Amino acid sequence: MKRYPKNPILTRADIPDIPPLLFDVSSVFNPGAVLRRDSAAAGEISLLLRVQTRSRETAIVPAHSADGVHFRVEPKIVRFAGIEKVKGRIHHIYDPRITWIDGVYYIMLAMDMDDTCRLGLAKTIDFETFEFCGVVSGDDNRNGVLFPEKVNGFWLRLDRPNKARHAGGPASGSAIWLSASNDLLHWEPVEPLIDGRFHYWDEFIGAGPPPLKTRKGWLQIYHGVAGHFGSASVYQAGVFLLDLKDPTKVLGRCRYNILEPRENYELVGQVPNVVFPSGLVASNVDEEGFARDVGEIKIYYGAADSFVGLAKTTVGELIQACTEGPIP
Repeated sequence: MKRYPKNPILTRADIPDIPPLLFDVSSVFNPGAVLRRDSAAAGEISLLLRVQTRSRETAIVPAHSADGVHFRVEPKIVRFAGIEKVKGRIHHIYDPRITWIDGVYYIMLAMDMDDTCRLGLAKTIDFETFEFCGVVSGDDNRNGVLFPEKVNGFWLRLDRPNKARHAGGPASGSAIWLSASNDLLHWEPVEPLIDGRFHYWDEFIGAGPPPLKTRKGWLQIYHGVAGHFGSASVYQAGVFLLDLKDPTKVLGRCRYNILEPRENYELVGQVPNVVFPSGLVASNVDEEGFARDVGEIKIYYGAADSFVGLAKTTVGELIQACTEGPIP
């Protein structure tokens, strides 16, 4: 991946005051991203930003761009109609991932509740009003991303059950799972797809942006955490490839990370040493919905849990990374 030379593209200074909750915010990071297809803003790129206040409360704030680089941040906090019906207290809603399906933008959310993290599903058709569809995971789970179409008659998603734990830290995950649903609301686990590789760069893992459909397979960017340094964990990005017709088959996985913290805005911040990919936009898609090997891909990522960065690559480069061979 190649970083945009004027990164970060969004900082806390770009977030307008939105009283009474947002003023002089602490950070903005981990955005969901999508290429707009509704008539009101076709061709624009929209982000849903994770914005954090000095009380460490979290808000989701929309931003829009004609070129995918320069964003205008809306002076409003997203309100999800119907979320008040959820039983139990929701402390934070964060890390949105956006998938366009049949005229609707579906948003997978992480939701910190009293004793666990759950996945929530919301939707919008215009980025003006948002509806909460329901809590869509049972056990502690995070990093849910929806496939953009049914496969073999089922809706699919990748998710990350939190069954592992960083040393002295919170519950995390060392395996990315495939789950299936008939209605997008009720999900059953199918099987784990990839595991963390302990002692290497991706010991703890989780899905990044939603899967991208290519002629070679479903291309999935993920984050990996190296936690064996003792004093700090290092968040990096990688990629793997799934079979188009049977996504339980992993066709390839990168050996090396494709993006790691190197710049000051990635190394220094609220959580040092973090690049966290969460949004993807492909600019060159054919008439059947396949992203072409040539053509730019924009990756939006959180940097040090404080900024939003932009990196660019191509489908061909990412698929090539999946052929590097396994770590011995």
